[in-house]
Amino acid sequence: MASLFRKAAATGAAVIVMSTAACGGGGDSTSGGSAKSFSFLQINENTTIAETLTTLSQNECKTENAAQPLEIKKQAQASLDQQLQLLAGQGALPQLFTAANAPSLTKQLSDSGAVLDAASVSTGVQPAATSVIKSLYDDKQLVLPTELNIEGIWYNKKLLADNGIAVPTTWEELVAAFAKLQAAGVQPISQAGKGGDGWGVTRWVGNYLLRSQGPDALKKVADGSAKLTDAPYVAAADAIADLGAKGYFGKSPTSIDYATALNTFETGKAAFIYMGSWALSDFNDDTKNKVGADNIGFLKFPTVAGGAGTADQMPANVGTAVAISRKGYENDAKTQAWVKCIVANYGTVALRDSSQITGFATDAGIEVPALTQQIQTEIAGVQTSVLWFEAYFSAKATTVSQSNGGLLAGGQLTGEKFMQTVTANLG
Repeated sequence: MASLFRKAAATGAAVIVMSTAACGGGGDSTSGGSAKSFSFLQINENTTIAETLTTLSQNECKTENAAQPLEIKKQAQASLDQQLQLLAGQGALPQLFTAANAPSLTKQLSDSGAVLDAASVSTGVQPAATSVIKSLYDDKQLVLPTELNIEGIWYNKKLLADNGIAVPTTWEELVAAFAKLQAAGVQPISQAGKGGDGWGVTRWVGNYLLRSQGPDALKKVADGSAKLTDAPYVAAADAIADLGAKGYFGKSPTSIDYATALNTFETGKAAFIYMGSWALSDFNDDTKNKVGADNIGFLKFPTVAGGAGTADQMPANVGTAVAISRKGYENDAKTQAWVKCIVANYGTVALRDSSQITGFATDAGIEVPALTQQIQTEIAGVQTSVLWFEAYFSAKATTVSQSNGGLLAGGQLTGEKFMQTVTANLG
């Protein structure tokens, strides 16, 4: 298995190196001069980064914006990796862009010289975020952490209370809660399963696997000492396929996108949703969250009977991180000033305006909602972090995995078939 991962990375990097060399590198600044604008490529599914950058352009980074006006471009998350490869090959990466869905692709772009190692501009990044980033990128600081998230299962307190359900602490208790809710006519889980949004479902697979086989379960696959098609790994996927077969994810998960899944939970139509703490900006927005922030609870992914993992091993990530074009940054003093201003101020503005917990340092004294305070406390207490299901996968395998997640949630795919399909695309 390890050889498959290395082969994919090496081949992709070679293609990018040749294409980039032919086009003269990345970024939109001219040789020896500055770009006319400070360009950022956002994904449609995440508007918080663009909104925060816009606020910075009008306030804290007003001087930098006057010298190099902010320009925001948009891209669907499902096609982001393909677009980044195309732009890198054309030498046209914007100065700042949403990092690839697959960390392996960001590493390839770095190896080809297209992505800046941001260590030199990361003085305002918190140690916890740096640790997560370096675990993903071979001890390099290849992205800036516009988020610092923990992930878990969020639940509607009222729906559980109305149905006489105590907050589950084990997988068995959680599944029993799903069955009781279903019998009462309440959709147990809201989770997107449409196209690339199926990552929400594969998070269930990954976390069950980490709880049953231990925190190094996915690393073992990456280094070749285990396979996704091994029986204990298939059992994890089967556990989620079983939830889908019983209808716990709703009637048609493959037709549900991220926004719809979140809305279903926030309007009280489902009791549980697996999500990261990036959703706090929505949960604290009463125009979106109709059940009220006080009615939302957070549950660590529970333990599995006889499993080697514990609930204290917290799924953590830096969310929708951003990367810096090496060509767009080097030899462009105006771009460098913009990036430094972002690092110095992004964390404070995102927390103040969007209740977004980031990997950047923040000014003291910012008042945040109670739910955000709770998650800040949870983050501060994390001793061991674990990565998500596709963290070590190639870009191709990541896409295949996430696009098949909805089929698992719909009961249309067995765990064995899912694992076989992903494994076939790892190389």
